[in-house]
Amino acid sequence: MHLYELTIHEARALLNAGEISAVELTQAVIDRILAVDNAVRAYITLTPEAALEQARAADTAFRQGQALPLLGIPLAIKDILCTAGIPTTCGSRILENFVPPYDATAVARLKAAGAVILGKTNTDEFAMGSSTENSAFFPTHNPWDLERVPGGSSGGSAAAVAAGECLGALGTDTGGSVRQPAAFCGIVGLKPTYGRVSRYGLIAFASSLDQVGVLTRDVTDAAMLMNVIAGHDPKDSTSLDAPVPDYTTALTGDIRGMRIGVPREYFIPGMQPEVEAAVRAALQRLADLGAEIVEVSLPHTDYALPVYYLIAPAEASANLARYDGVRYGLRMVGNSLEDTYQQTRGQGFGPEVKRRIMLGTYALSAGYYDAYYLKAQKVRTLIKGDFDRAFEQVDVVVAPTSPTTAFRIGEKTEDPIQMYLSDVFTLSLNLAGICGINVPCGFDAQGLPIGMQIMGPALGEMTVLRVAYAYEQATDWHTRRPPI
Repeated sequence: MHLYELTIHEARALLNAGEISAVELTQAVIDRILAVDNAVRAYITLTPEAALEQARAADTAFRQGQALPLLGIPLAIKDILCTAGIPTTCGSRILENFVPPYDATAVARLKAAGAVILGKTNTDEFAMGSSTENSAFFPTHNPWDLERVPGGSSGGSAAAVAAGECLGALGTDTGGSVRQPAAFCGIVGLKPTYGRVSRYGLIAFASSLDQVGVLTRDVTDAAMLMNVIAGHDPKDSTSLDAPVPDYTTALTGDIRGMRIGVPREYFIPGMQPEVEAAVRAALQRLADLGAEIVEVSLPHTDYALPVYYLIAPAEASANLARYDGVRYGLRMVGNSLEDTYQQTRGQGFGPEVKRRIMLGTYALSAGYYDAYYLKAQKVRTLIKGDFDRAFEQVDVVVAPTSPTTAFRIGEKTEDPIQMYLSDVFTLSLNLAGICGINVPCGFDAQGLPIGMQIMGPALGEMTVLRVAYAYEQATDWHTRRPPI
């Protein structure tokens, strides 16, 4: 096995034992990036010199007997999280040359735990997309098939993890943007409860939906990263002040007696048959492990897509008003202040971002606020109520992560509705503010990964990790690597 193929916990054991150095590990991953990233295009910004400097510091710390949880582990950061001294573009021309003076809290916690930061990964512009084709710079390619998308918007992070271009990565999930690319790339992607991980330094798309998540090769690694980044942050008013457990203690492999809900609304006509078959087989495996499978209903599921595409663009419209060519980012000088605004935003934003700003501004405008935005918030409450009632009956809810496997690059770019439907199974979780994890559960006839989504109640990460780990250990899907 190559060093770049190691999981975080495997690398950690070798580093602790002195069998490899942090510099050797980091150099192996950098060499891997140089070998394959011209094809994958996972990174927007690479910082190899700084990464090797951090690795040398980690080796010194090892010699001094320090035992930080991620010491010497090379990780990647989605380019929507602020990184001090490293460009943070959000995949947009409007922030192409923006270099933050501070780190996002999640990034700062990784650094404090000893992690080595390799660079910033590609994303749909301002995290608005399901395929990483909306990046202003270039699309990212799926390592399993370079003609296909890696999912989005955290497609760069997912592709980097799958291709061995980092050992783990941070992403963000506003409507499925960690879980869906994890499914498309055959890796693990955990979206925590809203407020479980600080959003300070996360450049906002939709503030009531955005959440920082992790992308890793297996469930153990996801638990390890969550141990580091979870917890209250006084800099974030939406951060939950709740104790952080040791998530690795959930990884017992024992799910006997647990009740697993299967929502009838998530197995729909038009879904790729291989996806349904793989998830049904995974449910049977969970039953074989001693869990009880229970059918549940989430009756307002059909409304999740329209509700999301009213609330998220409305919040985006407000959040993106700050990019005006005056304070930071791109500045196109016009003949007047209004002309400067128009030219800056016209040239700085891509078509998908403009589409969502216009949708959101319309939904918030006088005469339409009550009819659209306010009504959407009321239906959001009903969607959350569906999950609350389901979790009174079951421990977790299990469903497909995406209705299909990875689609071809360019296949849906001309049809926004088809693109939005890629997230039809993941949106509800964000609207309800609860947690969920994608685990690989099979492959289709083209050799493309299939993902299963395990959803839990608010602050139910221990439970979803327990079920995910038990399933993972009973199968070998997570051990497969793309042919690149």
